[in-house]
Amino acid sequence: MYGLIGRMLAAEGRREELLALLLEGSAPMPGCRSYVIARDPGSDNGIWISEVWDSREQHQASLHLPHVQETIGRARPMIAGFDQRFETEPQGGIGV
Repeated sequence: MYGLIGRMLAAEGRREELLALLLEGSAPMPGCRSYVIARDPGSDNGIWISEVWDSREQHQASLHLPHVQETIGRARPMIAGFDQRFETEPQGGIGV
């Protein structure tokens, strides 16, 4: 399995709008076992995204899905950047 945990930074004052868009755009994706979007309680603009995939290749392929491309396009003006990114090798757990 392939895991990815990253912190996205929303543009000032746009975190709630960005969260809503990310949640709206999170339709099922082949190979995705878990996709969790969370507010960072220590930051007014931070959003944590935690993902578990069957493989790195399926994660990469998901970035080309039409609904993912649409969500990325709509979200781009609301994103100030990404400041943390961690790749993991999930071994199992609940919902995985």
